[in-house]
Amino acid sequence: MRSRLGSLIRKEFIQIIRDPRTLALTFVYPIMMLLLLGYAATNDVRNIPLAVYDQDRSAASRELLDSYRAADYFTLAYEAGSTDEIKQLIDSGAARAAIIIPPDYSEKLLGDTPAQIGFIIDGSDPTLASTALTAATLIGQSKGAQIIQQRISLTGRSGSSSVIEIRTQVWYNPEMVSAYFMIPGLIGMILQFLTTILTATSIVREKERGTIEQLIVTPLKPWELVVGKITPYIIIAFMDTIEILVAGMLLFHVPINGSVSLLLILCALFLVTTLGIGLLVSTAANTQQEAMLITMFTLMPSIFLSGFFFPLAAMPDILQWISHLVPLRYFLVITRGIVLKGVGMEAIYPEVIALSIFAVVVMSAAALRFKKRLE
Repeated sequence: MRSRLGSLIRKEFIQIIRDPRTLALTFVYPIMMLLLLGYAATNDVRNIPLAVYDQDRSAASRELLDSYRAADYFTLAYEAGSTDEIKQLIDSGAARAAIIIPPDYSEKLLGDTPAQIGFIIDGSDPTLASTALTAATLIGQSKGAQIIQQRISLTGRSGSSSVIEIRTQVWYNPEMVSAYFMIPGLIGMILQFLTTILTATSIVREKERGTIEQLIVTPLKPWELVVGKITPYIIIAFMDTIEILVAGMLLFHVPINGSVSLLLILCALFLVTTLGIGLLVSTAANTQQEAMLITMFTLMPSIFLSGFFFPLAAMPDILQWISHLVPLRYFLVITRGIVLKGVGMEAIYPEVIALSIFAVVVMSAAALRFKKRLE
């Protein structure tokens, strides 16, 4: 019995060794998960991009901004010249919060009336918005207490009990409901999972069964073969998109503030990229098991480095740079912008351009490699 069992174990090891690529993937995959979970899976938000509209432009207003800069929660990324410019920056996702200092800020500090500071927060990401809301209030209160202490040391009186009043507004998702943030993101995640996995495994399945050779000898051209294989998954993906939108509205009351037709058009653009990834995987894999493992290597970075679960602002700089290579990052900005903010093409055109570049590069590479494999 022992020899029979030993022979079977030896046979399995031989089969594993004969497939070195799958063996290598099984060792690399845990390291990748460790790095992603260790560095990207964090809600400790820092360096929130902040737009500044300083109408006072005094030494006192600069000191207030220095307080926000020194706290490390915010990065003073943009200087706005109007509230319309602030809206444009937040709509596009470039800034996630904005501070508005009134023109009489320095004068109010000398009087008995509190200086009212406006603070606008993008509520489309509840985790980031919650941190920004708390930090904005606490930093303002701390600066106010510091000014009162300076008054006492100079004049012996404190004056007003409050010199700075932070008035916050949360846009797009005032109640900071998590479902409003997650459900638009699910559109991109499901589109990528379905199209990439199904496209890769369906073509590899043809190889395993030996039917790919039968397709090759038919009058079908290579591009016709590719289109024929991926069209059913495109239809399924669009049906899933509509299903998520309808279920989100009915079950979670997610508001759809933008154009559904624009969303569907840009879904099609994103699908070109994900289908291209699936085709690339199919040309690299020889078995469905190998195709699944390679696909997971493309999907895991998308989950953690796209902003789907965890804010990009909370990640190390190196991971934020790497996230620019993840197409889902741009598509999530598009879906959340259209669904939650009701923005049009003018606010999301940088993301549309980035997705277009990905679509052309990935699909061209996949088509060329797939054609080469067929030949």
